[in-house]
Amino acid sequence: MKSSPTALFWRAALAIVVGGIAFAWPSITIGAFVIVFAIYAFLAAVMEFGQAFAAGRIGPVAGHLALAVLDVGAGIIALAWPGITALVLVTVIAVWAFLIGVMEFGMAFRSGETAGERALLGLTGLVSIALGVAFATRPDIGAITIAQLYGLFSLVSGISSIVVATNLRRGGQLAPVGRLAA
Repeated sequence: MKSSPTALFWRAALAIVVGGIAFAWPSITIGAFVIVFAIYAFLAAVMEFGQAFAAGRIGPVAGHLALAVLDVGAGIIALAWPGITALVLVTVIAVWAFLIGVMEFGMAFRSGETAGERALLGLTGLVSIALGVAFATRPDIGAITIAQLYGLFSLVSGISSIVVATNLRRGGQLAPVGRLAA
């Protein structure tokens, strides 16, 4: 499927603008993340509420209604206390990074892996553990870091998309991934 170079260019420009905002004003980005989380919680509540009335037995109905109430509560809490919500979200990311790091580091000692794979798994695990510890220790700085990393990612993604759009506009072909152009 071909992509329109113009559409790709405008998407890239939007990514650069959003990335610049996220990088320059991380507190606005953190607030936006919290609002998106609240919207997600409210949408999840609607879905659970709908599933409650689609269930045929009382057990699933009660469970879905309980989850809907919890989702509404999470959305309200996120909007009422966005600062605490951001810190909790960063703490969840910290726990996730730490646990993934421990598992990756443990996988480095499995048999059947090459030395290079073991080294990469071990290194990745240690970096993930360090990230988890850093975010858990200072979730306030972790939230800013996440927002700025998102901004940096958006900037780099937007710039690379502009390069691709320019190449497509000139009628150039992109080499498939894994194949070098001659």
